[in-house]
Amino acid sequence: MRFDRKRRAPARVLCALLLCAGLALPAGAASFTDVKAGSWYEESVQNVVDAGLMSGTSATTFSPTGSVTRAMAVTTLWRLAGSPAPKGTDSFSDVPEGTWYTQAVAWAQENGIASGNGKGAFQPGSAVTREQMAVFLYQYARYAGHDLANGVLELYSDQGSISKWARTAMEHAVGAGLITGSKGKLSPKATTTRAELAVMLERMTTPVMG
Repeated sequence: MRFDRKRRAPARVLCALLLCAGLALPAGAASFTDVKAGSWYEESVQNVVDAGLMSGTSATTFSPTGSVTRAMAVTTLWRLAGSPAPKGTDSFSDVPEGTWYTQAVAWAQENGIASGNGKGAFQPGSAVTREQMAVFLYQYARYAGHDLANGVLELYSDQGSISKWARTAMEHAVGAGLITGSKGKLSPKATTTRAELAVMLERMTTPVMG
């Protein structure tokens, strides 16, 4: 699914999404006091907020350095998929009915995009590492029928620290340009920030020019 930067999600749909999440209405990157003009993530924040994929943490803040949680990660991908109604309910003991992420978790579970900790819990408030985010993106790509990429991890000095279960996903994320390194490192165990997620989502939805 791609979004046109010139299009804006219907206001009533955005209002419903944000009110359910208990968040302020999106003001756009220019109105977020903590999104610096000219920053590497400013345009991405603007675009994903305009598309209804993410929203601010208040009426005036986006919290770009804040951690991405598991609930947040699956909710943004669910919105990217068009917010489809899940066929059933999730089986997790820590995902109550009626939360802003309940449907997203159920959708993610039934489509193989996210699973729990093996003990019946989803841990919606847990922070997502960069390699875990790569897995979410990889599983979403498979769900959506996107082409899977095969990036070269050996170009990064810390590629040996990538967990075995995340290597294929990280290869896809790197090859597709969704996750890039900094100073020659991928930092797979570092926590994914909200600014990073905004950039990843824009890269997923922006056609490659060429």
